[in-house]
Amino acid sequence: MKKLIALLILAIFTSVSFAGDVARKGTTGAEQLLIPVGARGIATGGAFVANMTGIESIYYNPAGVAVNGRSEAMFNYMTYIADINISYFAAVAALGDFGSLGLSFKTIDFGDIPVTTVDNPDGTGANYSPNYIVAGLTYSKIITDRVSIGVNAKLISETIMDASASGAALDFGVQYRFNNNLSLGATVMNIGSNMEYSGPSLKQRTSIPGSSLQGNPGVYEIDTEPFQIPSYFELSLAYMYDFNEQNSMNIASRFRNNNNLEDAFSFGLEYSFMNMFFVRGGYDIATENTDESIFGFTAGAGVNYDFSGDLAVSVDYAFRDVKEFPTANHIFTIKLSML
Repeated sequence: MKKLIALLILAIFTSVSFAGDVARKGTTGAEQLLIPVGARGIATGGAFVANMTGIESIYYNPAGVAVNGRSEAMFNYMTYIADINISYFAAVAALGDFGSLGLSFKTIDFGDIPVTTVDNPDGTGANYSPNYIVAGLTYSKIITDRVSIGVNAKLISETIMDASASGAALDFGVQYRFNNNLSLGATVMNIGSNMEYSGPSLKQRTSIPGSSLQGNPGVYEIDTEPFQIPSYFELSLAYMYDFNEQNSMNIASRFRNNNNLEDAFSFGLEYSFMNMFFVRGGYDIATENTDESIFGFTAGAGVNYDFSGDLAVSVDYAFRDVKEFPTANHIFTIKLSML
């Protein structure tokens, strides 16, 4: 296990040394990988990489999945930008000393988009809807009373009419708990293959004026360029302050090193009353070109009810401010947890 942790740390610092900069903006695809899930994580600005535990940490840091030792199920719905909606479902099975295994599934609903052509720029009367899917398999294990690790393997699929692209990626994460209050977390996310579109939609029949094909249309295929997926490295520090037995405050910060965007900091806090009622807030800010950041302030609240320790139900809500769009993001999450 020590070798595994050493390899994980090596992978983290290797990813940082090869990270890109803002000059690579617009050179990656599969941006759905950057759309967060989970009302608690979104409400706290994604800062709880160091101490996020349970099923919601599949997205933020897979090392936290096994920490609470529970089997869980989660459904998340998000109203995104431009009338796009995000649905996410995940389930985790706690398997004792073996660790925890999780499955996750994210889909994006773009709605119906009119089909337009050169001859019919206002639409042909037909519609299409892109189909974007991310499916994941997660493994997490507690190594010692202080250290937990996790890995998340993802399959990425994009389909637009008859053209499609697919790829695969891995997330690695580690959490270290100095004590019951102070935690450190690190992740390397979306390390994977390039993607490239192909399919019948990219083949066109046309005649080229002045060529041997004039009057006898031939078939040509549009060449597509492979694109990378948006990978990043994160480092997070979190502290939980207990006012008394009933009241506590969770505070965290996160640094993200992107391969295709500005680096970013986020800060989050969560107030808890009796571990039943929660109020949350967060803020995400780029290290440069801050005026170009689309998202900023986040907030939310949640309720958790524990049925005699065997079954718990959580309902969470998050709000995320979006610049340049008339409506903000609204996120609703329901989680079931059992021993």
